[in-house]
Amino acid sequence: MRILVTGGAGFIGCNLAEKLLQDDRVNLVRVLDNLATGSMQNIASLIAHPKFEFVQGDIRHYDTCLAACKGIDLITHQAALGSVPRSIADPLTTNEVNITGTLNVFTAAKERNIKRIVYAASSSTYGDHPGLPKVEDEIGNPLSPYAVTKYVNELYARVYASLYGTEFIGLRYFNIFGPRQNPQGPYAAVIPLFVKGLLENKSPVINGDGSHGRDFTFVDNAVQANILSLFTDNHAAINQVYNIACGHQTSLLALFNYLKEEAGSTLQPLHGPERKGDVKYSLANISKARQLLGYDPLVSVEEGLKKTFRWYKEESLKSLKV
Repeated sequence: MRILVTGGAGFIGCNLAEKLLQDDRVNLVRVLDNLATGSMQNIASLIAHPKFEFVQGDIRHYDTCLAACKGIDLITHQAALGSVPRSIADPLTTNEVNITGTLNVFTAAKERNIKRIVYAASSSTYGDHPGLPKVEDEIGNPLSPYAVTKYVNELYARVYASLYGTEFIGLRYFNIFGPRQNPQGPYAAVIPLFVKGLLENKSPVINGDGSHGRDFTFVDNAVQANILSLFTDNHAAINQVYNIACGHQTSLLALFNYLKEEAGSTLQPLHGPERKGDVKYSLANISKARQLLGYDPLVSVEEGLKKTFRWYKEESLKSLKV
């Protein structure tokens, strides 16, 4: 199979591209990325691989998407502009990338007769629905422009599957974390920010009192879900959305304490105001993904945090040597 990974120089995409290159079923991994939030450093180790291609381009341009889809069998669509706060500050760009860009990818795939698209959906789609754990068929009202865009992606997938016969699988990610997640900038995710603070011996800021609970999910679990979705031959698994998580809730304070213990630190976090648009508690029911995809999250939150901290520590030591 020849596979296109949109956003393949980003955090989840680069981990996924690396794993796909190790798969005997794959003849080509083509990455499309505009490097707005991804980086060449993320894919530096892949460039020389004989099955790897990199295309620098923006999914907001339809012709770019059409060219990137040429000769492709399957797509895993990871390209997006993440971050709830970013979407509140700049809803127009979030809409352009996440809705117009995704529609371009879906339409280009249709024109190229590509069989299946696996796309990154989001737990933000559950919005203000109070039920826990989250079940795929029960969603509420979105709480941010980002959440709106990710729900619209699901609606387009449903309509395109019905009208054009393309197969779609949506993966609602729950707080994915791991190596290569960017700790820099105003919209960095919480775990790399905590790690960065601990490595620099600076108290990180927790938004709110630290009781917010999330179903944190190590990136290898998200990669597993993508690969299962790309290659599944279970007809019942097609044209569905799935929660991709561990099925366990961890508070922000507990998360910091796990990392603090791994770092051997005595730092205490600072507390700031809660962020607008944040969902306070999130927990996934992953039984649907288990049943239809064979998804089995192999890396726990605790083990994932250890792997993540050690990776950032090694990268930090490398930069000091340079």
